[in-house]
Amino acid sequence: MRLFLSLLFLIVIGYYGYRFIQVLLKMRKTKKDVILPTTQEEIAAIRTYQQRTVKFPTYSEQKAGIIMYSLTLLFMFVMFFIGTCLKEFELSFYPLIFLPLLHTYNFLDLFAVLDDGILCGTRFIAWGKIKSFEFVRIDMNHKYYGFSKEVNDKYELRVKAKFHYISCIVTTDEIKEKLNSVLNEHVAVNEE
Repeated sequence: MRLFLSLLFLIVIGYYGYRFIQVLLKMRKTKKDVILPTTQEEIAAIRTYQQRTVKFPTYSEQKAGIIMYSLTLLFMFVMFFIGTCLKEFELSFYPLIFLPLLHTYNFLDLFAVLDDGILCGTRFIAWGKIKSFEFVRIDMNHKYYGFSKEVNDKYELRVKAKFHYISCIVTTDEIKEKLNSVLNEHVAVNEE
């Protein structure tokens, strides 16, 4: 059982590490490949969290999030290594190691539509893996309503992939229309 959990842990850490490296590589080449957002006004109109606007997809803008995510992955690996070397690693300790992964999605204030997919937080979804997308109105029954005046009566974009979805908040109708046209263009091409 211990061997199975150790193997599962290494697979999960490897997956999160791979996904993080993929996002970092996409950020490196995004200067020329970013479709949206490209201006300060577009940046101000998109949020991954109710009270925070996104930042440009560059290393200098995302420095704090990159450091925090790296430290979280390093902490998890070190805790696993220490527990394995000391041989006093209880099976009930495995879920505690996975706890930091629950909130790592919001470490990067990142949303960018690229020519080959979408970057959102610590995730990249290629155009071919997008199943659907929709704009949901943020009204009184929505979970984000009431957190910020700029968010009330605006839209949440939900992009569904195979096993997960990403979302962002759009605070202007102009950006909503731009996102809608870009997503319609790329998702429709993949359905044919």
